[in-house]
Amino acid sequence: MGACALALALLVVAGCKKKEAVPEDEAKRDGKTPADFPELAVDVFKAMDGGVVLKENEIKGRNTWNLWCAGNQEFWDRVAREELGLINQPGYRQSTKPDKNGIWLDEAVEPESEAIKPEVFGRATGVLGFRLFDNPAFTGEAAKNWNAEKYYSDPKYATQKGLVRPYRVGVACGSCHIAFNPSNPPADVNNPKWENLASAIGNQYIVEGKVFAPNVKEGGFFGEMLKTQPRGTSDTSRIATDNLNNPNAINPIFELSARLAVAQEETMGGETLLIPEEKQTMNVPHILKDGADSVGVPGAAIRVYVNIGMFSQHWLQQHNALIGLAPQKPFSIKLAQEHSVFWKATEQKVTHIAEFFMQLKSFRLEKAPGGQEYMTKEPAVRERGGVVFGQNCASCHSSKRPPPNTLDEAAWFAQEAVKPEFRDGNFFSDDRRHPVTKIKTNAARACGTNARQDHIWANFSSETYKRLPSPGSIEVWNPYTEATENFPIPEGGPGYYRTPSLIACWSSAPFLHNNMLGKETNDPSVAGRMEAFNDAAQKLLWPDKRLGKESIWRTSQECQFTIHGDYLPPVLKVLLKPYLDPDGYLRIGHVPAGTPVNLLANVDPKTDPKDLVVLLLKIKKTLLEIKAQNLDSAAAREVMKREIAPALWKVSKCPDLVEDRGHYFGTDLPDSDKQALIEYLKTL
Repeated sequence: MGACALALALLVVAGCKKKEAVPEDEAKRDGKTPADFPELAVDVFKAMDGGVVLKENEIKGRNTWNLWCAGNQEFWDRVAREELGLINQPGYRQSTKPDKNGIWLDEAVEPESEAIKPEVFGRATGVLGFRLFDNPAFTGEAAKNWNAEKYYSDPKYATQKGLVRPYRVGVACGSCHIAFNPSNPPADVNNPKWENLASAIGNQYIVEGKVFAPNVKEGGFFGEMLKTQPRGTSDTSRIATDNLNNPNAINPIFELSARLAVAQEETMGGETLLIPEEKQTMNVPHILKDGADSVGVPGAAIRVYVNIGMFSQHWLQQHNALIGLAPQKPFSIKLAQEHSVFWKATEQKVTHIAEFFMQLKSFRLEKAPGGQEYMTKEPAVRERGGVVFGQNCASCHSSKRPPPNTLDEAAWFAQEAVKPEFRDGNFFSDDRRHPVTKIKTNAARACGTNARQDHIWANFSSETYKRLPSPGSIEVWNPYTEATENFPIPEGGPGYYRTPSLIACWSSAPFLHNNMLGKETNDPSVAGRMEAFNDAAQKLLWPDKRLGKESIWRTSQECQFTIHGDYLPPVLKVLLKPYLDPDGYLRIGHVPAGTPVNLLANVDPKTDPKDLVVLLLKIKKTLLEIKAQNLDSAAAREVMKREIAPALWKVSKCPDLVEDRGHYFGTDLPDSDKQALIEYLKTL
């Protein structure tokens, strides 16, 4: 959907890690201060979020969430157009003519409020969350040499490294989080009205890989990896990569006050204490799926802005963007506060984002158009579902907790869950971390390392997180040996998932952290959401209906690894220089169709560089032999099994390949109780 959707490509500057000068952001270089980027108190999104009535600071928070790009337009560089599941902005239509610079930008039928200052928030692009800024470098010879016709017709011209474009595109949080209001879906998904939209429900329809990498060519491994990414997921560790392919469902945000009520105490240290409102010991919610950014809502929010390009002048110095395979260094909050005006301006705004989040309530199925037709007409079934939920689910999936010293908590939950008021002000999660050894869902996200000590997000995670013990070993299935093997998870943070909220779960299927349980309907109507929910709920409670081993992400065709030598970490660049092609590229192929994507994508960067070179060369040699001998798929798999798979398995950060496994709680219930539980879940 989105006939005039916006696509962006990453600006990754080779060699930026080498610069030793103290970085400054563009606003500081231009002599600006946070006062030049004031908050907006005009309620320009009044009809969104079910028409919720907001106070002034809450209005400021919503405007920041939907409009503020924090200067990341310097990071995001490229404009293109494809059908990518982005949300079109009401009041804009596809252009009928190019603008003065020859660029085809959406036209305003109902222009934005004049209160939205372009110098602060940019201009509308026609796609929500993406904001347009004039490029200050588009002057003199750069402007004179600009050729709009070639920009659209000649890929080499459009993607050349030195090309100065007329505009920059900034990205606001709303780009991934604004989506259709399930209680008031649009009649036409390409032309929604403001009342059809919700600010923080999470875009279940975005095809992120194509949005942020529109020019990836067929035949490359990266393109094959993006093909497997489920719709509605975001790999938040793709740019500052942890060398794990772990796209996960975009979080909806509801009932923040109830979430904070069950937040647990954690200890902070180091530069974390420089974050506004941070204390040595404080109760914090666990925002990311693995509970890593455990520093409170303001800290979690400002980290998101860094992760989408704020103060990229420093951020890109601390990691090898997209490629990884080199040690990370922590993003310095102290440095950001001293040298980034956009950081300081964002610090002043994030508290109001939290105040806005406090007002976001559940979208109930019974209030959606025709929603009651999908709910049981038998009160006894729904009541039985509440009892089953209380006895089997609520211990993890409720923020309302039994009184202290309750002897039988399951009985208390069973009694309370059938009461209508149990739903009110309930986050439907205990917001605690649970070991993946207990949850048994795919462990790739839980194995993320970006928030560990000395890694990129170390200053955005608590000392409590960084001291977590190993949860032990998980059992993973090896498709080459067809045997189950043990994989030990290291201590120091990885290995846990926080309990997801079940609020409005009727509207958010497919399930699990990776959107891999249940069918993808790509239909935001009530009927479409219920079709997805019913399928996911059946597979949740009847595991034999799942794809199982067929859910492994695999290459759809023969492909190659291709990477230019300039983007290799220094040590690998030296060791691999003799093996680069004449044009400077390292090419490893041909990877057979049907190869598990994550077997290749999850190589541990802590592998000794010399051992990694030996592995890469072995892979290169073996794959060339497969090609030279013209082996069919079965024969190629045998060679992979014998020559490559054991070595890759040995250096994998997470060889857990089955995507829809885990969360087997309630699967042993009688079928009648399972059906009753499903009916109860529809009411949340």
